[in-house]
Amino acid sequence: MNAVPPPTASSPTPAPPRAVLADDERLMREQLRARLAEVWPALQIVGEARNGLEAVEMVAALRPEIVFLDIRMPGLTGVEAARRIAQLPPREGSGEDDELLPEIVFITAYDQYAVEAFEQGVADYVLKPAERERLALTVQRIQQRLAARASGSEGGEGPPGPHLQQLLHQLAARLHPGQPPAYLQWIQATVGPAIQMVPVDEVLFFISDEKYTRVQTAQVEALIRKPIKELVDELDPRLFWQIHRSTLVAVKAIAGVTRDFRGRQIVSVKGHPEKLEVSRSYTGLFKGM
Repeated sequence: MNAVPPPTASSPTPAPPRAVLADDERLMREQLRARLAEVWPALQIVGEARNGLEAVEMVAALRPEIVFLDIRMPGLTGVEAARRIAQLPPREGSGEDDELLPEIVFITAYDQYAVEAFEQGVADYVLKPAERERLALTVQRIQQRLAARASGSEGGEGPPGPHLQQLLHQLAARLHPGQPPAYLQWIQATVGPAIQMVPVDEVLFFISDEKYTRVQTAQVEALIRKPIKELVDELDPRLFWQIHRSTLVAVKAIAGVTRDFRGRQIVSVKGHPEKLEVSRSYTGLFKGM
């Protein structure tokens, strides 16, 4: 595992974009690195990982803007690694809402994984062996998204967070075609002194703190010990959207979205007075607001 430390905050000029490559085949990493040097000379490859777990650890340490993940890797698949990367906590001392998720590019030898969601800009993909023309298209898309981030523009494709979880569920289903997803139907939660079974379809939102996650329905407020990063994988992404590292909201419970005095998006919930803040990585869910 090779890694280069991130640039210091005192850099006199804006740092060039940085990327981590993850593929269990050394020759494939070398080929992709060489192709990227041709089509994106300014890109810095700051780390190369040999498996999914190394990739997650490297991204957590280096916080690159782009991550190239082979879909099939030992230990953790690229899909599983992407799930963990999407739920990484913010760096110590950084503002949680100011730290965006990295752009994800999947590497695959199997074009059946190139599902429609890739073409919709949620994430991108590169087929093995990486061809210059196709990689140039991927680079162009990433550059556009990074430029939109830097300018704070919402007119582009925006951060990758909004529908990334839906894409990851689709890819996981394709990796394991005989195993349909078994989403949670009930939540066993603490309500006062009692344990209660809460139907998932009654939940308005989940909000977590350091120790517990609050489960909120129209009538009941309950607590569970399961963190948001686990719930994201266990709930149907078509029914629950992650709008913050600490918040999942039922799509049917969204009454509307407004902006506060800071320009941040705020979700109003049907049947409940609480307002839920949308972090920058998930603002693309509500384009045009």
